[in-house]
Amino acid sequence: MNRSIAAVLPLTFLLAAAGCGKPADGKVSPDGGRAPVAVETATAATVVVEQAVDVVGTLTARNEADVKTEYSGTVAEVFVTQWVRVKAGTPLARLDSSEIEAAVRAARATALQAEVAAQRAARELDRSVKLKEAGLATQQGLDEAKTADEAARAGAAAAKAQLAMAESRLAKAVVRAPIDGVVALRNVNVGDYVENMGNPAPMFRVVDNRTLELTANVPSARMAELKVGQPFAFTSDAFPGKEFAGKVSFINPAADEASRTVKVKAEVPNPDESLKAGLFVKGRIVTGKRTGVLVVPRSALVSWDTGSRQAGLFVVEGNAAKRVTVETGAAPGDAVEVVKGLAPGQEVVTRGGFNLRDGDRVVVARGA
Repeated sequence: MNRSIAAVLPLTFLLAAAGCGKPADGKVSPDGGRAPVAVETATAATVVVEQAVDVVGTLTARNEADVKTEYSGTVAEVFVTQWVRVKAGTPLARLDSSEIEAAVRAARATALQAEVAAQRAARELDRSVKLKEAGLATQQGLDEAKTADEAARAGAAAAKAQLAMAESRLAKAVVRAPIDGVVALRNVNVGDYVENMGNPAPMFRVVDNRTLELTANVPSARMAELKVGQPFAFTSDAFPGKEFAGKVSFINPAADEASRTVKVKAEVPNPDESLKAGLFVKGRIVTGKRTGVLVVPRSALVSWDTGSRQAGLFVVEGNAAKRVTVETGAAPGDAVEVVKGLAPGQEVVTRGGFNLRDGDRVVVARGA
């Protein structure tokens, strides 16, 4: 778990006249004891610590579409090149539609004939009703006129449906962008024959990089710490020194039995599209904050057993160094949390400690 410090330790970096960790004058004191040792110190301070879960992964576009044709045919025109920006509905290519156009003309003629027949049957039915009311037609004749009218109307409806299907197919001869984005792949040229059977390769791929996603696997033991909406901060080697932000958008409710991990997705706004799909990133999901955490620099530790969480360091009391044993906690960044054995405000040796013995006199080097 990575925990970053939200406050800067008030370090007192002090220059030694004869170098840190050595007697101040390089000699033994006149009384035969060890000469004072020059050291640098820092003050143990309380800070705010972010609790976070480390994640790594590859960015992907949240909106990405492989564009294929709904029927087989020969490419007659290609309207775009790779890397151009398109809007949803923009024509990308057109397939040869001469056969479909002929089918549309035939369907239109059939629909027109059926409509004329339906109108004729309707007039005949109206005439039969009037004749029946005047006693000049039989019931059988009226029934036959009704049947003919129903059949004609059904025929007209079927013809209209066939025409609509033919026109729809003709419209699909023009392949259009399904989403806003950039044409990341153009896989066809004029004259190519494209298939719609099986699983054909896409004609185009349109990618919208304005919103990206990171999918990461988090140890299931950390699952309880995660919540949708938590902030996500990350970096990429493609942008040294720059940090980007997002938020958790999805947490899989079930853990993977084999890896004992939980799949988590984070949404990353990318309005200027500086980030690209496919970039590898390292980041952290911030799960909470702790205030009043006592920390010292890692450099203050002269011994550290991470198993027992016991560490040794020197504190300066007056002009003497005193070795103390402390209990450590988290290790956020270049600092170490001290759970027990030290108080805020105590001065700890950060440089020169490995040459100290308990009780040694010290000179805290004073900077300009």
